[in-house]
Amino acid sequence: MKPVSLLAVTLLFAAPTLAQDAPVVPQIPPRPQAGPMSFFVTSVGLGDGANLGGLAGADAHCQKLAAAVDAGDRTWRAYLSIQATVDQPAINARDRIGQGPWYNADGVRIAANLGELHGDTLALARKGNFISIRTAVTETGEIVPGEIKVVGLEDRRNQHDILTGTQPDGTAFTDSFDRTCSNWTSNREDGSANVGHHDRITSFTSQSWIDAHPSRGCSQENLIATGGAGQFYCFAADR
Repeated sequence: MKPVSLLAVTLLFAAPTLAQDAPVVPQIPPRPQAGPMSFFVTSVGLGDGANLGGLAGADAHCQKLAAAVDAGDRTWRAYLSIQATVDQPAINARDRIGQGPWYNADGVRIAANLGELHGDTLALARKGNFISIRTAVTETGEIVPGEIKVVGLEDRRNQHDILTGTQPDGTAFTDSFDRTCSNWTSNREDGSANVGHHDRITSFTSQSWIDAHPSRGCSQENLIATGGAGQFYCFAADR
């Protein structure tokens, strides 16, 4: 006789009960707020390509957007690096954003600390942070359209290129190639800025949220053509 699997036996005896009882749809409780918002993707850029007015202009934009959703009582910084020039040293994005933890507008923790955010050790790199298409939301909690399609945003243009000018470990580039559109002061057709992709499916997706590729140029038109809109990440740096 052919052996009967335990699953088949279970289904055989469970079937009458399932047939007699009405299906029960579990109620999904609302997601609890795990912490106040301390991370978001800007809902809009400054509209002038990668000319953000330098770090000061980018920080002010983060502060303005946060204030619009009643989170302006914190110190907000743009996740952007500056390359070294004759007149100034390099500035690393990771050195500007505090120590964490960081939560999005839904209260979801995206990283506990700098090490987890950047995968500083092999164990942390394997664990990954929690930045993905569903967690890297704007200050209002809206999903930013990407190549990964989300229900309700299927027709929206891809905007997954997020300005960073930063290496995967959170530090500034040290080569001579322009990675920051003249340190966030250029809107020219030429030049370039390194961008990350926010639209990872999970934290284990290989595409980097910091360093995916360089943009085609620094103008708004070129940022759009590459797959972006001049948006960037903002972190609360006061904790």
